[in-house]
This record gives sequence, C-alpha cells and structure tokens, in this order.
Amino acid sequence: MPNYKTIVITGASSGVGKAIALAFAAERHALVLASRNLDALNEVALECEAMGAVVRCVKTDVTEAGDMISLAAEAESFRGKIDVWVNNAGVLAAGTFDETPIAVLDQVIRTNLMGYIHGAHAVLPYFKKQQHGTLINNISIGGFLPVPFGVGYSASKFGLRGFSSALKAELTDFPDIHICDAFPAFLDTPGIQHAANYTGRHIRPAPPVYDPARVAEAILKLAYHPKSETMIGSTSSLLRTSYGLFPALTRGIAGWVIGRYLKGADEIPKTDGNIFNTVKYGNAVYGGWGLPGKPKAHRKYLVAGLLSIAAVGFLMLQKKH
Repeated sequence: MPNYKTIVITGASSGVGKAIALAFAAERHALVLASRNLDALNEVALECEAMGAVVRCVKTDVTEAGDMISLAAEAESFRGKIDVWVNNAGVLAAGTFDETPIAVLDQVIRTNLMGYIHGAHAVLPYFKKQQHGTLINNISIGGFLPVPFGVGYSASKFGLRGFSSALKAELTDFPDIHICDAFPAFLDTPGIQHAANYTGRHIRPAPPVYDPARVAEAILKLAYHPKSETMIGSTSSLLRTSYGLFPALTRGIAGWVIGRYLKGADEIPKTDGNIFNTVKYGNAVYGGWGLPGKPKAHRKYLVAGLLSIAAVGFLMLQKKH
C-alpha cells in the first residue's frame, strides 16, 4: 500500500503555494491547505481532488498564533498525523523605507517571519510526539541578498534564515525531525501583483523569472529526501555567492539597478495590496511575467556573472593595496 503523507501548506491559495499543493496532489497525498482567502483555497482544493488527493481547507491567518495552533490540530485530526509542514505564506511591500507606513512594515514582519515561527511552534509538538516530521521553509533568495526598496521583506527573510539555523541546532537530538530551507530565485507568480506598492511606479520581478513548478518540484523532493538547504535556480546561487564574496559591491549594484528601473517605470497609484486584506485577483499559479527561465542559459549567466563580479572585486581589492 502506498505511503501517503499528510501535508500542510500555508499560503496555498495562489502562486507557488498553489503549485506546491498541485504537485503533492499529483502524488495523491492528503492535503491540509491554509490561507486567508477561503474562496480561492476551495478552488485549489477542487483541482487537487480531481487529481485524486483528499483535501481539507482551513481559513488561516499566519500572523495569529492561535490560528496556527488550530491549523495543526485540524491537520492532525484529519489523518491522525502530520508528516510535512510547508511554511510558505508571505507578502511584499515595495517602497522607500521611511515612506512605507510603519504598520505595513510591521505586518510584513508578522507575516513572513512570525508566520513561519508560529507554524513551527504549532507543529513541533506533533513531530516530537510522532518522533518524525519535516518542516519546509520556503524562504527565497531574499534570505541571502538584501532587497533595496523592500527593507521589511529583507528583514523578514534574513530573520528566517537565522531562526531556521538556530532551530536546526536545537533539534540535534531528534534525527528524524528535519528542518529544510528552500531559496528560490525570482518567480513567475502573482506575488508582485499582490504586493503593497508605495513607490508610485509599476514594478515587476527582476528577470530571469523561474517557473514556480520548479519550486514545487524541489519541495516535493525535500518531503521525500530532506536536506538542510536547497537553492532553486542558478540565479539564486549566483546572488548568494556574489553577496558572500563582495557584499558592498553587490548591495551597490542592486540599489543602482532597482533605483534606475523605478525612475523609468510607469506611474501608478500607491496601494496596500494584500498586506492587510485578501485581494480578488491573481489567484493563479502564474503571474504572466514571461517565459520561464531556461536552466542551461542561466548556467551561462551564472559563470559570466561570477567572473564579472570577481573581476570587479579583485580590482577593488588591488586599489586598496
């Protein structure tokens, strides 16, 4: 008899969360899907059920610890166990730091950082009782690379990496409880469309964008074969290496590129996006940002980019001497 798992996924109503749900549904696992947007969640459930999965939807606000405790209890009662918990729900606010409302920055931290902490805190007692379980944190390359004009987002993602590292160290006496971190590059999802935007300019993900199905595939693999960290997309590896070797140079380039883009972008009204409330648009997996990236082409960019940054870094070091 197949060993079907019980999988909990937060932020499952659209984008990469929906892609993850569909990937697990194709394997006919039992799914507990969580989101603030119950209507969109029910639509995802119908697609998953058509693929042979059994599904339960739970309206959940990850910023509320009580909601996450209830989600874990609901998941355990659904199938008698929780095998995999995917922390995925997240939001973005774009804008100059001091012109972004402090309440918005607070909500970004509460969603992206505290939401994951709430999830881990809710599910770990079940994992310890079972003596096994896998917690997967979908963090993004923002955990390694500062994002200018997205300071709250950067704070949350860097914080997640520290949180996860400390938790892994704490759980060394539990060899069958795994904490896995995924770091995807820029994705073709509706996330940017949902974002709060105080720049007054049209924003889009930096190319090359990747197919969210690649993230779903990587997370599915982690559920079967857990490992501590997974970089998804050669761009992620490039940016991580670049910032690790030449942090000041990489920060400077990122700030210049994004600042230059915003100056030339079309003007649009400022918006809170989905920071405080759900939105009725953009409930698909894809955001329509163009063709998914080609891995072979990205490997060429990876090598060229690393060589360029290394050359500039070497020249800067020579100047100092």
